[in-house]
Amino acid sequence: MVNNRKRLGWVLWFIIVGFLGGCASVNSGNDGQVQSYPAPIIEAEWIRNGEPIEYDGSKWYPANDYEVLEDSEVFQIIEYKGVQVFVEKIAVKPYDRIYTKFDKNKFRYFERRDND
Repeated sequence: MVNNRKRLGWVLWFIIVGFLGGCASVNSGNDGQVQSYPAPIIEAEWIRNGEPIEYDGSKWYPANDYEVLEDSEVFQIIEYKGVQVFVEKIAVKPYDRIYTKFDKNKFRYFERRDND
């Protein structure tokens, strides 16, 4: 009888601990399981040097500014020199801006220069 109570106590303990452990969540930074793109530790040197992205027959130069966008507001169009390049989901061609991500919710924008 004592062994059965001990065993029942252990079973209940495991059930409670298992339930509480299952209810705990770790915030991965991806609230609501929306699309998430990694941010680099440091922005690529070629971007910091002002080099353009060649896309869609044009050269796109980095601005010395950025926009605050959520990952769910952009989608990747290409990868250029190892860097993901994005446009806003609401944008249509011809794009006014393209973006690279350099921090959480921070996207450097690039503008086309047609005279190059």
